[in-house]
Amino acid sequence: MAELYNIKEQEERFVLVGVASFERDDTVESLEELEELIETDGAIAVGKIIQNRENIHPGTYIGKGKIDEVKALAIEMNATGVVCDDELSPVQLKNLEEALQMKVLDRTVVILDIFANRASTKEGKIQVELAQLRYRATRLIGMRNSLSRLGGGIGTRGPGEKKLEVDRRLIKERITQLRHELEDIKSNRETARSLRSKNQIPVVAIVGYTNAGKSTLLNYLTNAGVLEEDKLFATLDPTTRNLTLASGQQILMTDTVGFIRKLPHHLIESFRSTLEEAKYADIILHVVDSCNPDADRHMHIVYDTLHQLGVEDKVIITAFNKQDSPEAEKVIKDFKADHTVKISAKTGMDVDKLLELIEKVLNERKVLLEKVFSYQDAGKIQAVRKYGQLLEEEFQQEGIYVKAYVPKDIYQSLL
Repeated sequence: MAELYNIKEQEERFVLVGVASFERDDTVESLEELEELIETDGAIAVGKIIQNRENIHPGTYIGKGKIDEVKALAIEMNATGVVCDDELSPVQLKNLEEALQMKVLDRTVVILDIFANRASTKEGKIQVELAQLRYRATRLIGMRNSLSRLGGGIGTRGPGEKKLEVDRRLIKERITQLRHELEDIKSNRETARSLRSKNQIPVVAIVGYTNAGKSTLLNYLTNAGVLEEDKLFATLDPTTRNLTLASGQQILMTDTVGFIRKLPHHLIESFRSTLEEAKYADIILHVVDSCNPDADRHMHIVYDTLHQLGVEDKVIITAFNKQDSPEAEKVIKDFKADHTVKISAKTGMDVDKLLELIEKVLNERKVLLEKVFSYQDAGKIQAVRKYGQLLEEEFQQEGIYVKAYVPKDIYQSLL
């Protein structure tokens, strides 16, 4: 597979542009998040402009008057380019670049660029390149015309400039090749899922808005060694670790990529096999940054993304994280969750309550077993210990008395 290029360049300076309509009252917060994305990608925002209009302009994203305003601010702030807060069509991209005479990017390119920098596994790199090529395939003409202005920097990493110069046929062939490679990886993932299901090991999928503290929680619980950083998308590749609960029962904790506003559909499609870990989990553990004033909207975006992935009818435990901070919201609620708990993944505060809750949910899916196993069948008790919760065990003359909660799936095999 081709290498992902990492071009070192001078710090880029961008003016951020958004459109606020009646249906979208979070444009200010969305631009603040875009600023975080830009900083995560190694650039800085030197100005922000929002246009209030009924709809996004189909030809230039913003109106002519606003284009002049953006151009003047960009020149004044010595900006190297402009970033729009929505995904631009090829026509909008071409027209804006011609009008502004400088580099123009959109939110999707920035997110794809961050993913290109953060991908470390073979699967992650394939997924990122596939998402980039799908995005760029429809924009080749406009991007080819503007390559002289692009230079290096954001929007040129991943497949890189060389791949932008190939024609549509070669890009289509490359996309087909990457899809086949992903199908092979998906097949291996499904085999692993099937094995986990056969072994009766429950899976807890950790989901949440980016930077909510998912990796910190996974590290605290399992010493997973996952990168923790106060940046959006600090970790990209999913991590699965074994965890033994207080009762001795084993579970698997799986981290997933963080969600975000306007997560590009190219990414959702390319990362579907990874994100679908949540679809096959027994419990969804939804981690929320309770210090973020926009936490309610973040929760809505997480649930909307789960819906897009077809994750339905799952038990959801919401963990309101970062409760060690004085900024934490104390009355925050999640009406879609089956259970909620307040924790601090950083300090471990009340994480034991979270684990008790997980165990309680798992036990609700079990049945009570009371039986005397003959000494010849003593091996079956190992399955009780591994997959269930052993309450009592007593060695008697006729055999071993066991009282335990066991999964319904294996109950019959133990009788």
